[in-house]
Amino acid sequence: MWHINDVDNGVQFNIRVQPRASKNEIVGMYGDALKVRLTSPPVDGAANGACIAFFSKYFKVTKGQVEIVAGHKSRDKVIKIIGFSQEQVKNCLKSKEFVINV
Repeated sequence: MWHINDVDNGVQFNIRVQPRASKNEIVGMYGDALKVRLTSPPVDGAANGACIAFFSKYFKVTKGQVEIVAGHKSRDKVIKIIGFSQEQVKNCLKSKEFVINV
């Protein structure tokens, strides 16, 4: 089961990144993480930058509001969205036709 955790000034959740994909997209669940495919290779932080850019665009927030809290050198990461609530994340995922049980 996927968990969105409230933190001081936003929310954070687990993701699993698949680099070198054909397109940037959220594809489902991977254990307790949201699985995300990114076109960037995992070289010199390119995938981390692409991850921040992807979630910034997906949630319609600035890149400064998206932070990788843990997993900078791993496929398993913890993402923080500053200024967002659990409900906003759930609504955004539902409105984009990607529905998960949270």
